[in-house]
Amino acid sequence: MDELDLLKKDWKKQEASLPHLSYEQIYKMIWKRSSSIVKWIFVISILEFLFWTVLNVLLADNEYWEEMERLHLKAFTIWVYIINYVVTFYFIFRFYKNYRKISSTDDASTLMKNILKTRKTVKYYIGYILISTGIITLVYSYYMLYYHVINTQVNEASKYVFDAGQWVKFIGGFILLLSVFLGLIWFFYRILYGILLKRLYRNYKELKKLELK
Repeated sequence: MDELDLLKKDWKKQEASLPHLSYEQIYKMIWKRSSSIVKWIFVISILEFLFWTVLNVLLADNEYWEEMERLHLKAFTIWVYIINYVVTFYFIFRFYKNYRKISSTDDASTLMKNILKTRKTVKYYIGYILISTGIITLVYSYYMLYYHVINTQVNEASKYVFDAGQWVKFIGGFILLLSVFLGLIWFFYRILYGILLKRLYRNYKELKKLELK
C-alpha cells in the first residue's frame, strides 16, 4: 500500500469520526444566521437614521435657515426633510417586516424568498439615497450659483459671462465632482450593508444546495 492509499484510509477514518448533521440541523443553522443578519440590517438602519437626525438638528441653526431663505430654498429644504423622513421610516419598517418574516419562517423555500426580498429592499434603499442625493445636490448647486451671480453681477458682471467652452468645462467639472461624491456615498453604504448582504446571499446559496440534495 503506497502513501496515497494510506492518506485516503486516514481521511476516511477522520470523516467517520465527524458528526453528520441532518437536513433540519443544517437548515436551523442557516435560518439562525439569516435572522441575525437581517436583525443587524434593521438595527443599523435605525442607528443611521438617528445619526443623520442628530446631525441635521445640530447643523440646521438660525444662520442655516436664513441662508436657505436668502437662496429661496427654505420651502424646498423643509419638503426634502419631510420626504426623506417619510421614505426612511418606510424602509426601516420594511427592514423590520423582513426580520419578522425570516424569524418566523419554517421552510427553506420561503426562507430563500425572504432572503432575496431583504436583499432587494436594501438595494432599493441605497438606490433611493444615491438618486435623492444627486437630485438635491443639483438643485442646491443651481440655486447657489444662480443667486451668487445675481448678487454680484452689478459690479462684476464680466466675470460671469461664460463662452461655450467655459460652460462645457464648468459643467464637466461639476459632473465629475458629483460623480465622485456619489461614488463615495455608494462606497460607504457598500461597506455598511455590503458585508451583511454578502453573508445573506451566502446563506441563500447554501439553502439552494440543501434543496437540491
